[in-house]
Amino acid sequence: MSDTRFAPEFVWGSATAAYQIEGAVDEDGRGRSIWDTFCAEPGNVRNGETGAVADDHYHRFRQDVALMSQLGLNGYRFSIAWPRVLPQGTGSANEAGASFYDALVDVLLEAGIEPFVTLYHWDLPQPLEDRGGWLNRKTAECFAAYAEIVARRLGDRVRHWITLNEPQVAAFAGYASGEHAPGRREGERGGVNAAHHLLLGHGLATDAIRSVRPDADVGITLNLVPVHPASGSEPDRAAARRQDARQNRLFLEPLFRGRYTQETIQAFGGVEPPIEAGDLAAISRPLDFLGVNYYSRSVVRAGPEGETERIRPDSSRYTEMGWEVYPDGLRELLVRLQTDYAPPRMYVTENGAAFSDVSLHDGSVRDPERREYIKEHIEAIGRAISDGADVRGYFVWSLLDNFEWAHGYSKRFGIVYVDYPTLERVTKGSGLWYQNFVRGQRGLAAR
Repeated sequence: MSDTRFAPEFVWGSATAAYQIEGAVDEDGRGRSIWDTFCAEPGNVRNGETGAVADDHYHRFRQDVALMSQLGLNGYRFSIAWPRVLPQGTGSANEAGASFYDALVDVLLEAGIEPFVTLYHWDLPQPLEDRGGWLNRKTAECFAAYAEIVARRLGDRVRHWITLNEPQVAAFAGYASGEHAPGRREGERGGVNAAHHLLLGHGLATDAIRSVRPDADVGITLNLVPVHPASGSEPDRAAARRQDARQNRLFLEPLFRGRYTQETIQAFGGVEPPIEAGDLAAISRPLDFLGVNYYSRSVVRAGPEGETERIRPDSSRYTEMGWEVYPDGLRELLVRLQTDYAPPRMYVTENGAAFSDVSLHDGSVRDPERREYIKEHIEAIGRAISDGADVRGYFVWSLLDNFEWAHGYSKRFGIVYVDYPTLERVTKGSGLWYQNFVRGQRGLAAR
């Protein structure tokens, strides 16, 4: 890696999400979110675990920022908990909740770490879900009002804004299959409707942020996946095109081209998004950047009756999530995005892996698989940049081990180990490697 040079201004960061790390769900006026409700329902989350305490970041954020500083990071992507700022989802800001983010931003800036704020990382206030959630287009309007409140509060210090994290997961795991909060099982129509309203919320929030902070950099983060056919047969190639339409183009086309293609609509069995006048113009407002979350590729084949089946290549390595380790997919994806959609710039806003960690008697934590995963994906970004992709930063997922949604605390993604009974933090081998790599990049830039 010593020969891999990134631009001196390249952002080296880490990423987290509010419900996964903050805890303090009943403190200082925070309202209930759909994840609080979902976790309380038996059977939804492994071992009945919740984010009630998580990593207790709400009380330990200064310690966590000090860890980032020790790691040499110059960027931190975190999310605002909507129900902490607006307990009912609408109305005036909860002062205690807003003050927490004031303090976090200030401490980050004092440490020389640039905040990248995500406004929605899946924790919808429960009162809005009670009125239909993302199946109700009024939620998009509420989201824009919330975005304006936060931008007014933090926009004098925060430049980089991400409206939504992974609307594909929020829509389809939340409203189609019910695997995530709010646990609705509305099928394809529910997923498509929620996806459209999420995208509309993005567009309205983009306008709201810029109305109060014209100099803001506004983007969105998508979980994008290179889709490969299992063979060169036409049925398998057609299956790959369908999967690409479902996973990627459902979001990329309206954001960058102001449209949903017929191929995408057919990939959802003919279900059309609930478009109203002006929606596509709002959704396709120019972005300042695109956030890319990448973990793995998808290999598919044609199944019976035109279905699409995902397969697991036998020769590949896999993470504890069962995801194939395929670093070149990140290079392929970034180059494709640059070629096909030409975003003004890109950040890899999440990339990481869950593996088993080995805690040694001396208190250190070894995770060689995660170290290699991060190294290989950073190398892939370097190749993508050489191939013309305009990538400006990398945020490893995640800073800390945390609450991994329906998996509870069984999957560890952090470069910092968290001992959940004591909440002690220990930088893992992957974190020490990342620290040394970032220092090396700064040394190369100084030559």
